[in-house]
Amino acid sequence: MQSLSPQQPPVTVRTFTQRFSSTPLGARLARHLTATQLHTWGIPYRTALSDTATLIVAELAANAVTHGRVPGRDFELRLSHAPHVHLQIEVSDTRAERRPPAPGERPAPSLLDDTGRGLFLVDALADRWEVVDRVSRGVALPGKTVRAELDIPSAG
Repeated sequence: MQSLSPQQPPVTVRTFTQRFSSTPLGARLARHLTATQLHTWGIPYRTALSDTATLIVAELAANAVTHGRVPGRDFELRLSHAPHVHLQIEVSDTRAERRPPAPGERPAPSLLDDTGRGLFLVDALADRWEVVDRVSRGVALPGKTVRAELDIPSAG
């Protein structure tokens, strides 16, 4: 006799997408709205997951504003949360020619460097990250997306 394993319920993926002005204020607002949205989804403020995700958003948004800014164009934040599976963070800008190095392509910044610590920090905090062409609803758009994922351990 063969035993059947119980069916796993389907995972509902929640998403949040918002465009922000490519300014320091826009980057700060992206960070604050990330913490608020995660709290709404049941990831409380000041928990390890919330703090890690918020820090990753802060770094990616700052990079989008600093290195990916095109005058008059916004950057976009997209959060996707699959409870007990993962949290995906995407920050897209419209500047395709200023692509950051892929994971593992850049050595750690020295203490004397003025820049370069943001993606090093993302690399240390995220379970995975990558740089991909910017696409929305299957349509290629100008720019790039930096995507980072955090695994969420199951509660069981």
